[in-house]
Amino acid sequence: MARQSAGILMYRGNDNDHEVLLVHPGGPFWRNKDLSAWSIPKGEYSEGEDPELTARREFAEEIGVVLDGKLQSLGSIRQAGGKVVTGFSIEGDFDVATLVSNIFEIEWPPRSGRLQSFPEVDRAQWFSLDEAHRKIIAGQRPLLERLKQILA
Repeated sequence: MARQSAGILMYRGNDNDHEVLLVHPGGPFWRNKDLSAWSIPKGEYSEGEDPELTARREFAEEIGVVLDGKLQSLGSIRQAGGKVVTGFSIEGDFDVATLVSNIFEIEWPPRSGRLQSFPEVDRAQWFSLDEAHRKIIAGQRPLLERLKQILA
């Protein structure tokens, strides 16, 4: 069975101009990557778990904000690696300077025997829809397209 993730694409703006909130993954692998490296805040869930509850939990863990309000479904997409991502959207605002992300540990450098801690998300940023298209990982671009259709 394919791995499953759920996440939230927050947006803000007016009828003519919208921005979306994307996050940059933390850790040494992603440190110097930018184009096609950003993502919606998301995380994995197991069979039987509610994707919407997972999306809300992961947003809180990666951003540091518990969301209120109704989420709108963006449906599911399959990324190149096979992971299925279920997306939701919500209109809102977030001050990226207040980002608080959870921490993970990995052995770094590889085979060094040393565990190091890194934030799961090292930064968040608002992007225009066009710029977000360049920044987001390719497999999640259909979520941006679906949001554009909803906002049109």
